[in-house]
Amino acid sequence: MSKKRLDVNWSQGAQSATDFKRLLVRYKSYLKEIGLRKSTIESYVGCVGRYLEFAQTDRPSADDSVKFRELLHERGLSRSTINNYSFGIQNYHKMLGESVPVQFLKENEHIPYYFDEDDVLRIFSICHNIKHLAMLQTLFYGCLRASELCHLDDGDLDLKNLTIRVREGKGGKDGIVFISNECAATLKRYLEVRPPLEIDGDYPLFYTDFGRRWDRKDLYRMFITYKKKAGVEKQGGAHVFARHTPATIMIAKGCDIRIVKEVLRHRDIRTTLRYAHVADKTKREKYEQYLVL
Repeated sequence: MSKKRLDVNWSQGAQSATDFKRLLVRYKSYLKEIGLRKSTIESYVGCVGRYLEFAQTDRPSADDSVKFRELLHERGLSRSTINNYSFGIQNYHKMLGESVPVQFLKENEHIPYYFDEDDVLRIFSICHNIKHLAMLQTLFYGCLRASELCHLDDGDLDLKNLTIRVREGKGGKDGIVFISNECAATLKRYLEVRPPLEIDGDYPLFYTDFGRRWDRKDLYRMFITYKKKAGVEKQGGAHVFARHTPATIMIAKGCDIRIVKEVLRHRDIRTTLRYAHVADKTKREKYEQYLVL
């Protein structure tokens, strides 16, 4: 079943487009002032841009908001995507000093997809590009979000102590993540052949062959390429690889859920509990080990 496209006319008159653009620039500044991270700002600005085009006014009404959400549902978008639109719309009206009621959807408590150890090793073994391997290992062993990996600078890396500083992670929080000796060795080899490059006054740890920072979409495509080459057919992209999979592997091997919470830098342990499922084989082993009369 094909998804319906948003009923948005992208060919509006110059005056309307200019007005929306001016408002979106103001909205972007507002989001920066309230402390949202760059990736969140870009997402909200995109959502609100489509919202304004749909409403054909820079002052959408509560009815416009309801109709737009109905359209998102008709498109079959995920609950998290619809909630993302809702957060963006809510913040836009807050900027205007308006209160528009927005109903957020409860996330499905589904078991997350994940890869097993063999899948991860196959992906690593098929990757012969030292930069790509360094990125994939840093992503996995650091349990990083895609945007966090793309935001890393050279100064965030501490190979001696096997740690990486994450700046302005989810919720604008900084953090320290661990990496393995294997990952550190790969990063060292990568840095030996990679010349430093200054971009906007910073020195990104990873940059593309075109001299710019990686973005999440590029990283996703790169991961999917290696996943296919490795013959891994399970569902899931870079986020499943770097977040769901390490958490599942740690828990399956008996790691305390509270430690996993800290490693993944979750604010609420209820988020971590989504990963408290383990492979059927592990469940059977624990069942036979502990349910003994």
